[in-house]
Amino acid sequence: MRTHRKAAALLAVCALALAAVGCSSEGGKNSEEKNGEGGGAGGKAVHTDRLKIAMVTHSGEGDTFWDIVQSGAKQAASKDNVEFLYAASKEGKEQAQLIDSYVAKKVDGIVVTLAKPEAVKAAVQKAVAAGIPVVTINSGGEHSEAVGALSHIGQEESVAGEAVGEELNKRGKKKALCVIHEQGNVSLEARCAGVKKTFRGTVENLNVEGTNMPASTSSIEAKLQTGKDIDTVVTLGAPFAAATVKAKAGAGSDAEVDTFDLNAEVVKQLKAKEIGFAVDQQPYLQGYLAVDGLWLHKTNGNVLGGGKPVLTGPALVTDKDVPALEKYTARGTR
Repeated sequence: MRTHRKAAALLAVCALALAAVGCSSEGGKNSEEKNGEGGGAGGKAVHTDRLKIAMVTHSGEGDTFWDIVQSGAKQAASKDNVEFLYAASKEGKEQAQLIDSYVAKKVDGIVVTLAKPEAVKAAVQKAVAAGIPVVTINSGGEHSEAVGALSHIGQEESVAGEAVGEELNKRGKKKALCVIHEQGNVSLEARCAGVKKTFRGTVENLNVEGTNMPASTSSIEAKLQTGKDIDTVVTLGAPFAAATVKAKAGAGSDAEVDTFDLNAEVVKQLKAKEIGFAVDQQPYLQGYLAVDGLWLHKTNGNVLGGGKPVLTGPALVTDKDVPALEKYTARGTR
């Protein structure tokens, strides 16, 4: 696994944060009822007041990435005696309404994505004005400070895209198709723009209907059938890598498939050399640190990263990394 540029240093910060707070297989109320006996490292569960922390994301139906984010968030919530609430909508207007509903419930903290910042910024600012601390994750990090969030946890999407472009140069590629599965998502657009910035070949974007996988597969297959000179397809989410492998076979294409994000299926495809490489932004870490960071802020006045972005990626993963990753993806944490 190769981390890119300054991300490596900040990944170390994340690791230290996790080590400092500890990690147990049980926590919160259940652990306290068992006289503070935690799992994992065997430490005691926290004895802070019960908190309620909500997460609102732009997840589309069936996107496994967000299952991994939630796994991390739930682990931190268990350890920290936190009730974790989750809601999602791919529509920015509905996402804003979900944020407003949690403000009305007077939760103790909110985690939110800024994939469509213009649509949700007023709702986030309303939360902050109500005294509810907000941490942003995954998308729209460049807008985080402006909406009043404590910090942003994720990867710099343009930098991640640049890393992909550089890797494609090393592999001698000439023409890449960058598949955007959610139109208007600023982070996805930044990824493709980053690829274009460093890739010495040409990059063409293809918008597909991300919530309709059969339609997405058909669109990619049709493009590969007409674009015989496409030698690489870059997908921006793990489920779309599998769809592209299928589309590639249907089109009789020799294009290499590369992707952002990991799941168990992508690791299998890396192992089978059906995918060239994947960009890992560690979604489990994003969920874990967001909830843990809000707990630390509420109980100890801490601000993770000192208010600066905390990077969880990018790291480039190839078939050589599969042995170390398989056990983690199998349990849904990578």
